[in-house]
Amino acid sequence: MIKHKVYQWLLFNQSHCLLCLGSQPNAAGLCESCLAELPWQGPQCRQCALPLSSAEQLCGKCQQSPPAFAQVVAPLLYQFPLDSLIPAFKHHGQLAYGRMLARLLSDAVQHHYQERQLAWPDLLLPMPLHPKRQARRGFNQAFELARPIARSLKLKLDSNNLIRQRPTPAQQGLNADERRRNLAGAFHCRHPERLAGLHLALIDDVLTTGSSAQEASRTLLAAGAASVSVWCVARTP
Repeated sequence: MIKHKVYQWLLFNQSHCLLCLGSQPNAAGLCESCLAELPWQGPQCRQCALPLSSAEQLCGKCQQSPPAFAQVVAPLLYQFPLDSLIPAFKHHGQLAYGRMLARLLSDAVQHHYQERQLAWPDLLLPMPLHPKRQARRGFNQAFELARPIARSLKLKLDSNNLIRQRPTPAQQGLNADERRRNLAGAFHCRHPERLAGLHLALIDDVLTTGSSAQEASRTLLAAGAASVSVWCVARTP
């Protein structure tokens, strides 16, 4: 209860920038100077968001082997300070950073969909953790991102349908082929009938090789979803 009250105080009484501790933070908890200096994405692949030299092109990988997901919205690059903020949120329970990251992603998604006049997805789903890993961590960082985003954008959220049905070793340090083998058959939809014909958005913190997003998207499409978009805070260059 005490921890919950402290977290609520941090959320609603943020008077200093979360990065430089300066004054006048915006709704995400950052001052305008720190916001401008974040590693924002430039030109990128229109499907997987890999940084490219020119915008609205397809990278070679997406041309040769199109991914199962329709698009990736990833406003930031996984560089400093994101490579410190995301692990602090994810592995050390710094939930105030999670709130900041969720707001940045929500704003970027809103701009992306409005600028391209895209229809909103029918349903949001957080990338699941295996129950054992979630028990060790204490929370699922993707759900902590998805919940405020769903509330802000007034979209439905389903956090129980897509599950990780078998534990997998951590993806860090694995190459692309090892990641794919590691994740084969890792996901399962409990209620595929609830996804039939729906356009979905899968929410996660970081997209690296895209192996997790690819396997999860395949599972959702096999369950009957019409399409899957991926929303993540940062993309590894």
